[in-house]
Order: sequence, then C-alpha cells, then structure tokens
Amino acid sequence: MTKSSKGAVVITGTSTGLGREIALFLDKKGYRVFAGVRTEKDAESLKQAAYGNLTPIIMDITKEEQIRAASELVLLAVGDEGLLGLVNNATAIVFGPLECVPIEDVRENFEVGIIGQIAVTQAFLPMLRKAKGRVINISSASGRIAEPYFGLLCAAKSALESFTDSLRMELRSSNVKVISIFPQQLKTEVFKKVEASYEKTFANMSSEAKAIYDKNSRIFIQETVAGHMNGMSCEKIANVILKSLEDRNPKRQYFGYSISSILLSSYISLLKRLLPHQYFYDIYFKINYGHLK
Repeated sequence: MTKSSKGAVVITGTSTGLGREIALFLDKKGYRVFAGVRTEKDAESLKQAAYGNLTPIIMDITKEEQIRAASELVLLAVGDEGLLGLVNNATAIVFGPLECVPIEDVRENFEVGIIGQIAVTQAFLPMLRKAKGRVINISSASGRIAEPYFGLLCAAKSALESFTDSLRMELRSSNVKVISIFPQQLKTEVFKKVEASYEKTFANMSSEAKAIYDKNSRIFIQETVAGHMNGMSCEKIANVILKSLEDRNPKRQYFGYSISSILLSSYISLLKRLLPHQYFYDIYFKINYGHLK
C-alpha cells in the first residue's frame, strides 16, 4: 500500500450499505482507508472493489480484543503521521415493540450503538491526537426525536449525541474535532434487517402481544421500506463525510438532507424545545402516526 498525502482514516461497519460506500469513496479520493469488517468474506469483497489504498481490518466493535488488535495494526501502519479521521458508522438494527424485544437484542443494540463506539474512540484517540484529526459520528434524527418501534435505535443514537457533545468539549485542548453527521433515509437494503429483527421478535411474542402490536409494526415496516426505496444515495452522504474531513474549520454537525428537510427538522426540533414534552409528542404522534391504531 502506498502512503497517502491525504492521511489515514478508520471506518467501522463497512461490510455493507453506507459504511462500504464511505470506505470505497474515500479510497477513490486518495485517503488511506482502514475499513472495519466482521468477516474475512467481507474483507475480501471490499479488497476486490477497492482502488488500491484500502486495508480491510477485522473489527467487531463489541469485541475488545479485536478493537485492540485493529488499533495496533493501524498504529504500525501510520506511525508518527497519526490518524486523520475516525468514522464511527457501525449500527445495530433492532426493531419492534419495546415490551417484546428479546433482552439479548437490547444488549446488542447498545453494545454496537454506543458502548462499541466509545471503545473504538478510546482505542484510536492517541493516533487522532497526533494528527489533530477528527472523530466523525454517524448520528440520526432519531437521536433527537423518538419514534415508535425504533425505540432502541432512538435511545442509542440519543446516547451517541450526548457522547459526541461531551467528547467535543473534552478534546478542545487537543485540537481534535468531533462531528455529527445526520443522514436522511438512505437508499439501502437496511429494511431487510428491520424485517428480520421484527420476525425474530414476533416469533417470541405472546398471542396477546401479537394482537396489540403486529398490525402497527407491519405498517411501520412497509413505510420504512418505502422510505428507503426512495431515499438518498449513499454516495451523497459519503460526499458529506468528505466535506467534514476537508473543511478547514469543520462544523459541529453536517446534514445529509435537502434544504426543505433541514428546515422541517429544525422546526420540529424547535417545537420540541418550546412545547411541554408530552404535549409535543401528542401532536407529533397525531401528525405522523395517526393512522396507527
């Protein structure tokens, strides 16, 4: 592998979807990419698609020993150059009514969605400090406003937002920038993971719970599928990541939204701050989910 003048970047969760797109895009743009995957099969697939400056690394972010091994490998590769960027992209998809989701899936959701993110950040921060690099966390509007049936994702993303804000303040003296990226719904097959997660939950639900939740859950899945089929391309978000890496004075937050979506999101967030908490959610539910019974 040749040394890149643009610097080295570590990206988690690059086996499929947005993470894979980011890894290949930054590789094409001349960055030295270390792409975290969970299997050798995924590593080989990435290598075949790459442009030559990408190294897949086995890194399940729920496994401390794999994080340690990956950080040691990257340290050997970058040396005193340090690390320009860490993109925390890995996400667990756990879908279903909170009353019924298996506790082992709840634990996995938080292991991947926040605990693993913190563990990876801790491991790579010394290298980021050397290069005065950037921590880039892939967040979500779900971290600001809760949604039904995606409650666990919302909770993990909310925790990630708080982690991002605290880390940003703590790293001011190190000149390491900490950035949140807010993608719009993306044109990926993540809905397949949503469907699979729900079917696992559904299989263990009581008859009573099925009668209460199944119809609404499946309506929500259909809407999720439609949203992703008509969503934004992953390449557009990869361009947002590139901008967050290359801006001389990066913003704290970047939005992968259309202007109208940004304005709507800002308006909703403002209403949430101004209105009494429960009153806001009464209105929000009626507008967005009044068709659910």
